Amino acid sequence: MKVEVLNTKGTATGRSVELPEEIFGAEPNNHVIYLAVKQYLAAQRQGTHKVKTRAEVQGASRKLHRQKGTGGSRKGNIRNPLYKGGGTIFGPKPHSYDFKLNRKVKDLAKISALSYKAKENAIMVVEDINMDSPKTKSFMDIMGSLKVADKKVMFVQPEYNDNVELSLRNVPSVLGMLLSDINTYDIVNSEVLILTESAAKIFADDEKAEA
Repeated sequence: MKVEVLNTKGTATGRSVELPEEIFGAEPNNHVIYLAVKQYLAAQRQGTHKVKTRAEVQGASRKLHRQKGTGGSRKGNIRNPLYKGGGTIFGPKPHSYDFKLNRKVKDLAKISALSYKAKENAIMVVEDINMDSPKTKSFMDIMGSLKVADKKVMFVQPEYNDNVELSLRNVPSVLGMLLSDINTYDIVNSEVLILTESAAKIFADDEKAEA
């Protein structure tokens, strides 16, 4: 899959990058995308919910009245879950919602998500951005030139660039990511995937190395 490299003004540079068909032209698998997104969202849950059992609520431990002879039902103490202020039966306890997903499944999900973006023509390659100082306005001018200022953008670089990261981090519609950190959820959640030229070339070089 050949993608034209654009400059920061949004015009063609005359260069192009060959993205591997094994990744961007693969047949998407919807089920593994679902599993990867489900695992990502589950891992975000804190799982700190907690209620008190009858052993933890405040109240006397004495038996309310004798077992037999009152004509009423048998009762324990005031902390009984049946009484107001009593403990909770089978309430939630702190636990993790995360679950294991095999590496091959995660990789296939990521490939499927990238393949969908390629089918939707939602992948752009832009020349490496170098900024002398952090400036959000300058970064958004670039997004405007690329005609994606009003879209949810995932901006991918091969390595951390302090000025670029500081320029985009306050923009709600732009998510800056390192190439090594991209995940299925963020790919699916974005409308446009923008790769810097260096990041795009890593895809191509890795595929050549494997071949």
